[in-house]
Amino acid sequence: MIILIGNQKGGAGKSTLTLLLANYLTTVHQHKVTILDMDYQQSIAAKAEKAKILENEPLYEVVPVDLSQFPDLLHVILNNKQDIAILDMPGKMDDDGLIPALGAADIVLCPFAYDEFTVDSTLLFAMVVRQINNRAPLIFIPNRIKQTVKYETQTEVEKVIREFGVIIPAIPDRIDFQRVSTFQTPLILYPVILPTLKLLYEQYLFK
Repeated sequence: MIILIGNQKGGAGKSTLTLLLANYLTTVHQHKVTILDMDYQQSIAAKAEKAKILENEPLYEVVPVDLSQFPDLLHVILNNKQDIAILDMPGKMDDDGLIPALGAADIVLCPFAYDEFTVDSTLLFAMVVRQINNRAPLIFIPNRIKQTVKYETQTEVEKVIREFGVIIPAIPDRIDFQRVSTFQTPLILYPVILPTLKLLYEQYLFK
């Protein structure tokens, strides 16, 4: 299974969501997961290296990957059908190297926030995904959501976004997310993230 996590907007929380999902799949459900860190900053790969230096063994393999390398790696991924590959994508849409990854995805997750710039970027990302891949479910996850979001704004945004896919429960904004690593999600965060990740797992990943 190939799970792609993307949005054109940088700072939407793609890398954090990637870690949360990978940690959940490995620790709660004992799936074998590989993260392909395709973001230009490769922050997840850096976290994995830091964990090794501190002698904390990562829960899964993290592979820093250039977009141009993905078509060749896809053959390896498809040969391991029982494994889950999570692709953390760059926050840009102007690279043709994105096309093979978007086309190969079995499911696309798009974290977003209820502000004008993020919504515009989210819609652009959704339109590009739908042009390349009509097969994969497109799941939108409100991420780092503050309690100050106006109901009217939220309703208007969700009405537009639902034309492209489904929206699942939000992940609230918490300072604790800075402590998420490749070897653990702090226990205090599980009551916050479980409603979203459990629904995602049961209804869309392994229904």
